[in-house]
Amino acid sequence: MKLLRTIRLDASDTFVFEKPAEPGEWAVSGAFAFAHCDPANLTGKARTAFRAGFLGLTSLGRSTLVQIVDADETDRSAIVEMLATHLVARFGAPDLATARLAAEEETDFAASLCEQTPGVLVAVTRSHENGAIREVFRTLRPRNGAGHASAFEFLEVVGDDDDGLVEHFDLESLDKGAGR
Repeated sequence: MKLLRTIRLDASDTFVFEKPAEPGEWAVSGAFAFAHCDPANLTGKARTAFRAGFLGLTSLGRSTLVQIVDADETDRSAIVEMLATHLVARFGAPDLATARLAAEEETDFAASLCEQTPGVLVAVTRSHENGAIREVFRTLRPRNGAGHASAFEFLEVVGDDDDGLVEHFDLESLDKGAGR
């Protein structure tokens, strides 16, 4: 089986999230953390966490990217227990049995994002539409099979969503302050 771990390619997570996840934490989407708030009212770092953050399960911090890794049933069980404990302690689940069911679903969803080979990175874009949270996931492979040295070393985006939306960023213009 394959699951998700947080990864940090540069220091940006430490600036954009109130609480960044540490590299190597087991991770899930974590959209449930925003279920009882109005995402339209989020600002600053909370808004960034909503829009593009996976939930690291050790720290409950956020990570822009996660990496697909090999896992086994022992890892999966540990993730479910860790998440269930957090769901009771921090997110209002009524009891551990109920929380385990929700944690199982969230872990299964994370596993469903792992169709690519280990080492591939996954990014999320989250929005709030018609009263529901919508997530779009992208997988990123390193250029020419190289390791993940830098956030700007990616060539291929795998599995675009079916909306046909393509985003293009002009990094040179951003550096010059264009588009503000």
